[in-house]
Amino acid sequence: MTLLSFALYAAVAALTLYLLIVGKALILPFVVAVVFWYLIAALARTYGRLGTWGYRVPDWLAMTFAILSFVALLVAFVDLTRSNIEQVVAAAPSYQANLERLVNNAVALLGLGQIPTVDELGKQIDLGALAGRLASGVAGFAGNVGVILVYVIFLLIEQKGFGAKIEALVAHDPRKVARIRRVLGRINADVRTYIWVKTLLSAATGGISYAVMIAVGVDLAAFWAVLIFLLNYIPTIGSILGIVCPALLTLVQFEDPLTPFLVVTSLLAVTQIVLGNAIEPRMMGRSLSISPLVILVSLMLWGSVWGVIGMFLSVPITVIAMIVMAQFEPTRPVAILLSSDGNVSHLDDDGGGTPP
Repeated sequence: MTLLSFALYAAVAALTLYLLIVGKALILPFVVAVVFWYLIAALARTYGRLGTWGYRVPDWLAMTFAILSFVALLVAFVDLTRSNIEQVVAAAPSYQANLERLVNNAVALLGLGQIPTVDELGKQIDLGALAGRLASGVAGFAGNVGVILVYVIFLLIEQKGFGAKIEALVAHDPRKVARIRRVLGRINADVRTYIWVKTLLSAATGGISYAVMIAVGVDLAAFWAVLIFLLNYIPTIGSILGIVCPALLTLVQFEDPLTPFLVVTSLLAVTQIVLGNAIEPRMMGRSLSISPLVILVSLMLWGSVWGVIGMFLSVPITVIAMIVMAQFEPTRPVAILLSSDGNVSHLDDDGGGTPP
């Protein structure tokens, strides 16, 4: 790669990153819609393979079941969140009393001066401005949900024409069409592997964490289990938050929090380490062998660009970038740098799955 080519690629990358940041309000809802569409399409393919006695589930019926399942999961999550918020509001006085006692004990132990109580700190907060920002955020989220749903509907309607558009883009050249399909198949296969393995292990992590919290008696165990399931899609930081958040709740829930805190922290940490560091790499396989440093940098980059949603998408975006860059000689060195061992021969466009 010549210096001029490198400068050109760097300029294109910088311009792309700038547009992603500036156009966040327009681009992010569409990206989320693409993710939802992909999940619905993958779920429809799964339902389509559930036929028995030689009967194949029709595409329209599989898609209907997939959409209904996806909507049901979203509604269940919203309902669970709402009910747990009500529980938090009801338990807030006892949490506040335990927190004040814990803080006072810590102050006495450390020999510090008197510190403000929770009520005194609350009086110094501008609740009106906070409520205004919260209302604005909720309104913006509701507006984005409507836009996302519209995008998803149109993606579902137009997905059958994607193949024809690919052929038209390459002037119906069979060789180019075949290569594009192989690359898309490779992307689809690796992203599908990542989603299913991550979902399975996240469900196992959430289930074990739920059992631990129920055994200890932690409040909102079902909500924390679902939250741990979701946070597990965020590399490194998600696992840490999945341990810290329930552990902190034990400090304000129990009058004698030391034992519950230690039990919850240790067992959740062991669960995350065993499933995340021992089992997950074996199940992911070589196709997703991305450098841990690259994963961390990607997490920070996309988190700064698109916030929490960017953190969720950081690994799939990096996988797609590595696969695409491995197909072209000028960008192949970048794919090598993104990989964990420098070997990207398994990403060549001579194999892969079938595009969605």
